[in-house]
Amino acid sequence: MANYKCKSVGIIGSGIQGICSGLQLIKKGIPVTVFDRYDPLSSEFKSASYGNAGHFSPYAVLQFNRPDILYDVPKMLFSSNGPLALKWGYVPKMTQWFLHYLKNCNKKSMLYTAKYMHQILNLSIDSYEEIFREIDTTNLVEKKGIIYVWTNQNLKSRNLEIKVRRDLGIEQKLLTQKEILELEPNLSPVFDSGVIFESAMHAKDPHGILKEIFKLFLKKGGKFIKEDIKSLKQISESETVIKSENREYSFEKTVIASGAFSKNLTDQLGEKIPLDTERGYHVHFKDMAHLISRPVIFLDRGFGMTPMNQGLRAVGTVELGGLKNPISKKRIGYVIKCAKELLPQLKEHEDEWLGFRPTLPDFLPILGPSLKNKNIIYAFGHHHLGWTLGAVTGKIVSGIVADEKTNLDLSPYSSSRFK
Repeated sequence: MANYKCKSVGIIGSGIQGICSGLQLIKKGIPVTVFDRYDPLSSEFKSASYGNAGHFSPYAVLQFNRPDILYDVPKMLFSSNGPLALKWGYVPKMTQWFLHYLKNCNKKSMLYTAKYMHQILNLSIDSYEEIFREIDTTNLVEKKGIIYVWTNQNLKSRNLEIKVRRDLGIEQKLLTQKEILELEPNLSPVFDSGVIFESAMHAKDPHGILKEIFKLFLKKGGKFIKEDIKSLKQISESETVIKSENREYSFEKTVIASGAFSKNLTDQLGEKIPLDTERGYHVHFKDMAHLISRPVIFLDRGFGMTPMNQGLRAVGTVELGGLKNPISKKRIGYVIKCAKELLPQLKEHEDEWLGFRPTLPDFLPILGPSLKNKNIIYAFGHHHLGWTLGAVTGKIVSGIVADEKTNLDLSPYSSSRFK
């Protein structure tokens, strides 16, 4: 296969995973067409790549498959003021997800997830820096670190996180309350201590960055078609077909990078992947971004704030409720309440947004070919870290499509783990 070169690729999804994958494939000289019902350059584009917290988080190796969190889940679910919520009518649809989650919620699985999240997170910033050298990031990226704060209520969990990161060699600097307030003097001292990840950076406008990467993709010869894709199939070893309501398109290989919407397509392919949705919220406090210099996350609340060009973006909560339930005013209220707890100076909010995080029950993404259709490649399930992992996912996916060798162990990200 040394002289093999893929003839054409269709990508379903124009979020950060799809556009970064398309860009890397174009760089390899492979013709690429991206499909989405929304144009990334339009104001109607409101996906997770628009509304996320904007953090580039290479340190975030620990996820929710932790036994210490499992014990707190019932308490959080039955609290109207907690960081976790559930649309109870949606529970029956999540049965398989919950069963897989319980199977993966133990110390061994937690450390396995941490190890293989670290493998790709460790490459995430360098992968973005390569792209940033080719686009204008003026007033779009800031490198001042990211702060996490907490109270003394869950110190056992905080010590676990610190130890796992230390064991993996992740840079972190523990801070006292006084040291945090020296860095961010406008914060209310409702926390006891924290940590700063000094090498981390954040987006001042995630959608602005996506648009710049998308324009680079088009400049290098990539194509975009505004179509709502309804189905796809592999019809031979060298042909896949993508269908919208009115047309069909033929490519040698197809990449599914549709985030939380990917499951509809994988179900059609006969793979029962337990992908589901964590619903996340944001609001903006206009003209308030100056109150903090960098993102601040309050772990006890499952909530954070990021200074952005649109204002101070307050983001957070995990709501399990699928793609079709309406926005929850209670969740919006929770985010606002948390923001004003840390920054009592905040006034009126605007721009209430609901987004969908594609989440798998072991909290590893799926990166690799479909089990039954080798020319259909999966790139979804990045949960809270889709923004951080966009650029490195693009490099990995382009290598898979081009049948290139890699030093990475990609087996943990295969969909075969859910057979």
